[in-house]
Amino acid sequence: MLEVYGHGGDLETAAVKYGRKLDEFTDFSSNINPLGPPPGLIEGLMAELGSIVRYPDPGHRGFKTKLADRLNLDEDWLSIGNGAAETMALLLLAIQPKTVGIVVPCFSEYAALAAQFGASIESVTGSADHQFHADPLEMEQLIRRSDLVFLGQPNNPNGVQYCIQLVRRFADVAEREGTYLVVDEAFIDFIEPEARATLLPEIGKYPRLILVRSMTKFYAIPGLRLGYGVAHPELIRKISGKQVTWSVNQLALTAGELAITSGKEYEQATMSLIAKERQYLLGELNKLGCRTWPGEANFLLVRLPFGWTAGRMQDALGQRGILVRSCAMYPGLEAGDIRVAVKSRQDNEQLLHHLGGVLQGEA
Repeated sequence: MLEVYGHGGDLETAAVKYGRKLDEFTDFSSNINPLGPPPGLIEGLMAELGSIVRYPDPGHRGFKTKLADRLNLDEDWLSIGNGAAETMALLLLAIQPKTVGIVVPCFSEYAALAAQFGASIESVTGSADHQFHADPLEMEQLIRRSDLVFLGQPNNPNGVQYCIQLVRRFADVAEREGTYLVVDEAFIDFIEPEARATLLPEIGKYPRLILVRSMTKFYAIPGLRLGYGVAHPELIRKISGKQVTWSVNQLALTAGELAITSGKEYEQATMSLIAKERQYLLGELNKLGCRTWPGEANFLLVRLPFGWTAGRMQDALGQRGILVRSCAMYPGLEAGDIRVAVKSRQDNEQLLHHLGGVLQGEA
């Protein structure tokens, strides 16, 4: 198993296991924009390397100002974090929930963070035949018996959104029950703006709602770690009060400023590429006898043909220099489930070629 630390993208573990250099893998196990960072971002970072002799701004003011303008919010509605995961951790530290609710399958960090902070975990399971969505009535019950609930939107590892009517319904129930609702929108930027089912425009109605977003996936800067939360200022103050000073480094903040001012062409090119290549991958994977779910993000959940386990396929592809994410350990999924990122046509064809070869027994 490559997920030694519970996540994809672990090239170091793969390099040791398969005897290859880091740059000899095509990594479908992490979901990063295949276009790479926006034009000019790396050059901009190079020009700012001299800033590492100074402490980063503990108030994240330059990036926060630009982000607030981009989202049409006041700055006190924003919390900047060392990746989206830090925002989630700070929220748990600030709220100290006794019970955390999750909908499985989901991002493993929800349960891991809950356990780290001593909370018990309640869960409901989404059905494969219903896009792994939770039954709305079961979701409402989960909210009632939890202090805080995580909801992936779109969900990882299947990439499907709940409709806005359901998200609004869940947020309304959370407000009535005094439960915090954490909507993880780490991959929502890959969806066309008019199709995003987000409560961002209505955030002022929900004091117990927090939206968590990532800058690292869409803008292809996972090595720098940058994310943010959007919530009522009172909740933002609680989160910020638990944050370690200088947890977000200066290069990450600079990258954030450069990213959100990079222009619409890069963003539109990304969304168009992902939509086109996701549909291509869906069709070709189905031809190979795999079951797929029509997600909306930059990855696909794939169920391998009968008799194949995720571990066996991961190992066979790893030896060929292709990395995929095993989902066999996700509660609510099966032993033959993997997740693959949506990448460029050339990379996607490489994945399909090697996956097909493994399934057909080629050496």
